Amino acid sequence: MARRAATAKAEIPVAALDRLAERAATLAGAWAARARATTTVGQERAILRLFGVTGLDRAGHPLAGAAVDRWLSTARDGLGGGIALPFAMALLEYDLEPQQLALDVASGAVDLALEAELLHEPDRRAVAEAEARRLVGVAIERIDADRIARRELEDLLGEATRPWLGTTLTEPDLSGALDEVVALASAGFDVLRVEVPIGRELADRLHAAGQVVPEWHPHERPDGTASTARLDPEEVAEPAATGSQRALGRLRRVADGVAAERRAYVRLATAIPALGVPEGAVVAAFERVDLVEADPMAEIVGVGVDPDRSLADHAFARRLHRRADTLIAIGPGPLVVAPDLARGQPADAATRSGRALALQLLGVALTRADGIAADRIVVGAYPAWLLGEPSATARVLGEVAIRRHLYPEHLLRFDEGTGDDIGPGGGADWPFIVAAALGRTGPDALVMRRADPDHRRHAAEGRAASRVAAELAGIAPPEALGGLAATHASAVVDAALATLDILGDRGWQPLVGEPPGSDARRRRALGGDAVAERTETFDPLAGLV
Repeated sequence: MARRAATAKAEIPVAALDRLAERAATLAGAWAARARATTTVGQERAILRLFGVTGLDRAGHPLAGAAVDRWLSTARDGLGGGIALPFAMALLEYDLEPQQLALDVASGAVDLALEAELLHEPDRRAVAEAEARRLVGVAIERIDADRIARRELEDLLGEATRPWLGTTLTEPDLSGALDEVVALASAGFDVLRVEVPIGRELADRLHAAGQVVPEWHPHERPDGTASTARLDPEEVAEPAATGSQRALGRLRRVADGVAAERRAYVRLATAIPALGVPEGAVVAAFERVDLVEADPMAEIVGVGVDPDRSLADHAFARRLHRRADTLIAIGPGPLVVAPDLARGQPADAATRSGRALALQLLGVALTRADGIAADRIVVGAYPAWLLGEPSATARVLGEVAIRRHLYPEHLLRFDEGTGDDIGPGGGADWPFIVAAALGRTGPDALVMRRADPDHRRHAAEGRAASRVAAELAGIAPPEALGGLAATHASAVVDAALATLDILGDRGWQPLVGEPPGSDARRRRALGGDAVAERTETFDPLAGLV
């Protein structure tokens, strides 16, 4: 009896979880309103991408970015005025297509400041607004067509059995990735994740901060040749990174072909780097990417992006994701160590995990505030680093129980650890941990395996663990947690509540380690100098959602 009473006291505090969710929603609501009223250089680049601007300028730089940079150098209204109307005005004045105009703007042949002056004339402004709406309308038609195509394919081919099984492509260029997609989808993987290369803005800022930035180069096979069997002639002549828009379009078509053979739809997912989220949303909507990893909290804490920049970029992107009906994946929350560094002593696992949970809740609340339905949001079930902690299984079960209560309608995502995260078992115990967790949550989940050259064995192991767990959940409802799992979960909730209190009272400074709003913070936070409140009342995305 004593043991039973002790276990009952340790059960997850449901009332505290409800307070936690309410507190996160309140804080996110205030942030969301401000984010929607803010623009960034990333959003302005995305506007040009929506208008049809693609590729590189004459100097080999991304064209949309080069055109926006040139426009900003002379824009009298600054970033807040937006590029949409001056660009639309110039299209009419010079009778050009968006691609050619962008090339002329980037080269300096056309100065959009002159077209911006014409917008002060009511009749000129009216025709510019009409042209901008027309261009957005063309983009909407393309997005809608891809959304309908996805639904029709899902109906025709059928959904893959849940839990979905996913993994990440490892080939860096299109030539190898086409073969890899065929191999992975044929082996049984349902979600194929593609890492998008970092954009020029982030690369330049990281270079300026003294960090090494990896550059993409076409990959060669050990024999010195590239795989070109599946490439079109123009693709052989112009190699493409796997995460580029051109490559994603080709991967989508190849994945659809394999899906038809296996009679189950195959999803593409993209992981978009910081400062490139708005453009990544355009690409995802245009190329029928099914799932996008979009976690502003991970950018702010893990990458060092300015909070205003990150929140504004993601608010913009979610308007596109909502129209395209794209799934949005939000991680389990970033690892927050600034308070430990300030104190000079590391926090315990539950405290670190509680901080992560608080930030995850904010990411989910912001996504919901922008109109994304719960069943379109995939949430990380536990921090991957937890797999390397003592008694990892009990802790993971506690984390999963918390999130299933907080997110009853969401898909949970189970990520296999890599490197130091895989724990003392070298990763061999991970399928069993996932099976135990899925046995408590049911099949509404995405199980993401790390890359492995033995595709079929890797997929079979993950599928077996998922299938057994799903069947177990259907016949044996789980009992309440006890022991370390419940103790860990209770401590996590307490730490999450404390973290939200800190954010509400003191802002980001305690979590990111820099004085809020100071010059030093502005210099060090990535993208903080490329954010502005919107001063233009015309909304180019008004018809998008």
